[in-house]
Amino acid sequence: MEDIKDKDLTSLPENAFRELGADEEYRPVMNPEKPAREVTAYSVSMGLLLAVIFSAAAAYLGLRVGQVFEAAIPIAIIAVGMSQALKKDNPLGQNVIIQSIGACSGVIVAGAIFTLPAIYILQAKYPELTVNFLQVFMSSLLGGILGILFFIPFRKYFVKDMHGKYPFPEATATTQVLISSQAKNGGGQSKTLILAALIGGVYDYIVATCGWWAETISTTAMSWGQTIADKFKVVFTCNTGAALLGLGYIVGLKYAFVIFAGSIFVWWIIIPLMAQSPEMAAMAPETIFAQKAKLIGIGGIAMAGLIGIVKSWPIIRQAVGLAAKEMKGGEKTAEKSIRWQTDLTMKSVVTYMVMALIVVFLFFWLGVIGSLWQAVVAWVVVTIIAFLFTTVAANAIAIVGSNPVSGMTLMTLIIASAIFVAIGLDGTSGIVAAMVIGGVVCTALSMAGGFVTDLKIGYWLGSTPRKQETWKFLGTLVSAATVGGVMMLLNNVYGFYASPEHPDPLVAPQANAMASVIEPLMMGGETPWILYFCGAILALLLNFLGVPALAFCLGMFIPLSLNTPMLVGGAIAWFVQHSTKDKALSSARNDRGTLIASGLIAGGALFGVFAALTKFLGFEYVNPISEGYSQLFGLLVYVALICYLLWDSCRAKKLS
Repeated sequence: MEDIKDKDLTSLPENAFRELGADEEYRPVMNPEKPAREVTAYSVSMGLLLAVIFSAAAAYLGLRVGQVFEAAIPIAIIAVGMSQALKKDNPLGQNVIIQSIGACSGVIVAGAIFTLPAIYILQAKYPELTVNFLQVFMSSLLGGILGILFFIPFRKYFVKDMHGKYPFPEATATTQVLISSQAKNGGGQSKTLILAALIGGVYDYIVATCGWWAETISTTAMSWGQTIADKFKVVFTCNTGAALLGLGYIVGLKYAFVIFAGSIFVWWIIIPLMAQSPEMAAMAPETIFAQKAKLIGIGGIAMAGLIGIVKSWPIIRQAVGLAAKEMKGGEKTAEKSIRWQTDLTMKSVVTYMVMALIVVFLFFWLGVIGSLWQAVVAWVVVTIIAFLFTTVAANAIAIVGSNPVSGMTLMTLIIASAIFVAIGLDGTSGIVAAMVIGGVVCTALSMAGGFVTDLKIGYWLGSTPRKQETWKFLGTLVSAATVGGVMMLLNNVYGFYASPEHPDPLVAPQANAMASVIEPLMMGGETPWILYFCGAILALLLNFLGVPALAFCLGMFIPLSLNTPMLVGGAIAWFVQHSTKDKALSSARNDRGTLIASGLIAGGALFGVFAALTKFLGFEYVNPISEGYSQLFGLLVYVALICYLLWDSCRAKKLS
């Protein structure tokens, strides 16, 4: 057998991305019969450090703009750069562990910020609502653990049996980055990323702390634009942040356009139509959006999640059957003795799963609800829904690289709230219970979707699944603790609802959507079922027409100012990809653009946390520039940022 040092580790095998023939086998980059250097003090400590950094960064960005960037690629690039700088010998296995541990950050953040800030948001009406660090921490931790354990039985199905049938877009990109650690010029990628991160970070930091230019440019800043807004209820806005521009590039033109179309539909059609009603004629467009229009999007998101379950049902049945076979010991071949295909034993998984579910029950009973039998009901709801949706989330990531976790969580909250009200768990105590429990489900689904990416990366490269699965728990613990602390810091600095202390609160769109759904259900108010129903019908129609319903409906409840730069970034990505007819050069330019965009995202988000700390420490800056000049300057600086992304992306040269 060839030794790992003798094998070409700089590229994936030819059959990595296609289906295998009848007698064909896939052999990973690292020799599967040989031991690999994976878990070391360096790889674990570096993975944990990046988990802390990116948890803080992703929490800020997600609460600020409603989008949680995937940390896998930036973390992989940093791991590659560090291994080059430290001159590590054959660092591939260690870099996989670094990426796998560090990637806990994005998935834990998504589970927490989509749900738990809703409690803070509703404090504006119900001051007695409270949530403490332990509740936030345990909700994220237990959800992450359940997501890991529920997915492990399905690893073989998704990453091995379906080889070549799923594209795994994020796993593909991350794997290619990790492979570069074996190339002599791999460190060049990290330099490009660091430069872009500094540019994006300083850019967003100046806006957040000094406000030298407008963070959001709007037509209402001009007299003619204000007139149009007053008379026709039509506005156009665009956030000038670096992180959002990079995020749009990564998402690409297709989905960015669909999201933007959802925004235009609600802001330029639904809101003007609603304004014809006498009760809303005097409202500002922003008020109509917040109180009425975005509720249609919420109904659409819930229906889009249901559509996803229906479409994925055959896959769920097949995955459950495979898991049952594994648990009964149906796989007793030599494959289990091969390092590359060795999972945690099913006995261990079941034992840990039982222990985790017991802790979840005790947490619900003693830490959230207080009533034994109500805790039992909540526990049953969480267990069934989290397990059922695990494969749905993994399937979504495997196909399109996007996890519809917010839609599935929204539907979970509606179902859970209806059940809780029926058993007497309502009012403010019901709100806290529903949101904390919803956080567990949301984090579990987010983790399952993210974990399939990590394990597919390990499959392509030849890592040991058991080691990835084992150390994922530690990454989850650290990320959950970080997210809880950052969330409370951001609440103190920015707040989640408008008040004299916090006139410009964090947007937190998903959490606002959750709050809008949960309040009338728990407080006995009037639930806007008609608007939800309209959104559900719209989602069905979009699905019939072949339009991604979830992306469109997400655009309907995220503010237009945050969706416009997504389209700008997506358009830049399209232009870079079509800037030459040479396919190799086009690919090189797009890869460099992805690298730069990742830097803008990571830098903007990280420096956003620094900006929050700056404000928390009492720094105040009074901007002397007038509103009009601030808007103009903001437009000019934003155009300069766009030019940088275009120019630097097109500087790439194809490999000879």
